[in-house]
Amino acid sequence: MKRTSFAKWPCSVARTMDLFGDAWTPLVLREAFYGLRRFDEIQAGLGIARNTLADRLRLLVEEGLLEKQPYQSEPVRYDYVLTDKGRDFFGVIAAMMAWGDRWLADEAGVPIALHHERCGHDTQAEVVCAHCHEPLTASDTAMRMGPGYPERLAARPDVQARFAGRSA
Repeated sequence: MKRTSFAKWPCSVARTMDLFGDAWTPLVLREAFYGLRRFDEIQAGLGIARNTLADRLRLLVEEGLLEKQPYQSEPVRYDYVLTDKGRDFFGVIAAMMAWGDRWLADEAGVPIALHHERCGHDTQAEVVCAHCHEPLTASDTAMRMGPGYPERLAARPDVQARFAGRSA
């Protein structure tokens, strides 16, 4: 069965899900944030099938989130290292953790804490406005068409209705 592609949709959420639309891809990146770099370390940490991990690593390298750096010449073996694009995914991982900690943690507490080295405190991610630094919430944030929204879609009544109302 062929998977639906969202890569060309005029929506960054859809495009991101096209790339990270399976459970393993973000978990492979999570392992990279834990500092795991080698295939065998990542495979052991996740318990993922080797062929599935190879596919996910190949995708993350092709998409520029990881880069391969040889650490052994015979046979050639690689470290998988986060790129700037890959490191920028940390905010997504942290936001997912914050949501999961709030809604999915059991009575024992959060399974993993984020420790902010600069201030020395455990913390959680918060999504804030880049302009005023106030928290962004669904109740006080509206979605609007951006400059990259396709003109051929912008005039459609259903699209205009989507951006005219507040559904959150």
